[in-house]
Amino acid sequence: MGLGLRWTLHGDGRTPAPGAVVRPDERLSWPRTAGLGAQHVVAMFGASFVAPVLMGLDPNLAIMMSGVATMIFLVATRGRVPSYLGCSLSFVGVAAVIRAQGGGSAAVTGAILVVGAALFLSGLAVQRFGARIIHAAMPPVVTGAVVMLIGFNLAPVTARTYWPTDQWTALLTMLFTGLAVVCLRGFWSRIAIFLGLIFGYALSWTLDRIFGKIHSVNGGTQAVDHWRLDLSEVGSADWIGLPSLHAPSFEWSAILVALPVVIALIAENAGHVKAVGEMINDPLDDKLGTAIAADGAATMLSTAVGGPANTTYSENIGVMAATRVYSTAAYWAAACFALLFGLCPKFGAVVAAIPGGVLGGITVILYGMIGLLGAQIWVHNDVDLRNPLNLVPVAAGVIIGVGGVSLKISDNFELSGIALGTIVVITGYHVLRALAPAHLKRQEPLLDSGTSAYDDKGAGTGTATGTGTD
Repeated sequence: MGLGLRWTLHGDGRTPAPGAVVRPDERLSWPRTAGLGAQHVVAMFGASFVAPVLMGLDPNLAIMMSGVATMIFLVATRGRVPSYLGCSLSFVGVAAVIRAQGGGSAAVTGAILVVGAALFLSGLAVQRFGARIIHAAMPPVVTGAVVMLIGFNLAPVTARTYWPTDQWTALLTMLFTGLAVVCLRGFWSRIAIFLGLIFGYALSWTLDRIFGKIHSVNGGTQAVDHWRLDLSEVGSADWIGLPSLHAPSFEWSAILVALPVVIALIAENAGHVKAVGEMINDPLDDKLGTAIAADGAATMLSTAVGGPANTTYSENIGVMAATRVYSTAAYWAAACFALLFGLCPKFGAVVAAIPGGVLGGITVILYGMIGLLGAQIWVHNDVDLRNPLNLVPVAAGVIIGVGGVSLKISDNFELSGIALGTIVVITGYHVLRALAPAHLKRQEPLLDSGTSAYDDKGAGTGTATGTGTD
């Protein structure tokens, strides 16, 4: 297939035949392909635009680099793995911790760049030795625990930063988003986060018109009078322009906080590749390492210019399942649309103006979903938490990670939160397993035998981390 840039026309080019699917190397007519590309962009809107805002990064640059990342991924996998790479939410907690320690955007992107490099090397290792090495180092009990503490570690960000900005808007936005996730069907359920943002935006504008300014904390420590929805920056923003770039900086304290996220990203990628392979009836085990490495390379490129990490999005996998169109041509169209959006500063200003109360309502659900993906990994892999070999390291690591427990190594270096929790889970599990009596040990299924950290159902619901650890 070469670089995967040639497609044959499927049927009449209008709709898939009854019972048929549009395969990755096929396409519909170009106008319909462009429409599907736009649909994929909308599907990743909610999480992919919220991520950079929550991390304090430029949303215009983030969306532009998501388009570039998707192109890199499609070329690397030779067009066999149809996926969109959007901004990963797995690093939101990491960014919050780094900024709380006094680090700026350069430290955040530098730490994530190192994680991207680790992900790239992990992909090369999987490509060389097979997926078995993933499971040997990070069995489901470990992966689930790390994903859980990454998500739940974000709870204080919502409770202390976003929710107090406007508690009633946050509550109503939370209720609307929850109803949208549960009650809507098909494509609309896939963009429930995006619909929640629109609802909160409109609600904030309406409340400003009716009640005027609100008196609350707004990005500081003291309550002040402010508009819920401040669009002052939108009017002055240009229609066309390059996003702001910055070089990363590298600080050991920030890097150690970020490194555990590589575990979540590997599990996420493995689940998505497996799910897509089953949907298109084309085993993609030989592309798993390539997909992980491509994700890492795309993240390195994005963070090198000041953007966030990128990862495959389950929202877009859901769109493919709903439309039965798996054409990579649609993803090339989506990537081109993302590039165009990234070159519109006015669009970025609208995204950056999302009210804090709206983010409070959205993140209550979003962060909880990220954390509960860890439990989902346990359920899908039949992890037995009655076994103390599993229970003890998980219990200790999750409490350390969520509670922000710290371990001071020297005057200038300490481990805490996500980093310390992950170290405790991984080392605790493997050390205890080496010392445990035989009756506590059982052979875990390996990825090579057809079991992934997520199964196809789990991946379809899973990256929330789009909603995701996306």
